[in-house]
Amino acid sequence: MALQKLQTIGTPTIYISSRTDSGVHALCNSAHVDIERLPGKHPFSEAVLVQALNFHLKPERISVLKAIRVSNDFHARYNALSRTYVYRLVTGYGHQNLPVFERNMCWAASESSFDLEKIREAAQILLGTHDFSAFRSINSETPFKSPIKTLEQADFTPSSSLLPIDSQNR
Repeated sequence: MALQKLQTIGTPTIYISSRTDSGVHALCNSAHVDIERLPGKHPFSEAVLVQALNFHLKPERISVLKAIRVSNDFHARYNALSRTYVYRLVTGYGHQNLPVFERNMCWAASESSFDLEKIREAAQILLGTHDFSAFRSINSETPFKSPIKTLEQADFTPSSSLLPIDSQNR
């Protein structure tokens, strides 16, 4: 772990603002970590911390974009004001025809079964504050977390694949 290579007192624990389920990819997830330096060492500056973590993360497919110093009572998960989720549905291609780098990052649907206006209409039912108990998994945290959530916005924007799909070179 990159944090363990920073020569700190104890093993730093990282707290992520939100979990992702299996097969879900996080974009710009925030986190916090409490770092205590060895005696005689100055605290890391934000720039040095980003550079050091990214150096140790090189073999991984993850990077640190920014670091800021926060108050001691800040918690990335519990102080998050909102979360944004992006779900991608690609039409016109079967799953097996998607570029290999996108196969685990989106759903494929046939264009004949996809009606954008009906999806937009149905999404309006989910807007507002609702009890999402039926959508959550049962685990040790379930009794402590409220299933009452507010969905403020649902947008559906047609766009092309992240990667160009060349029908000649699948």
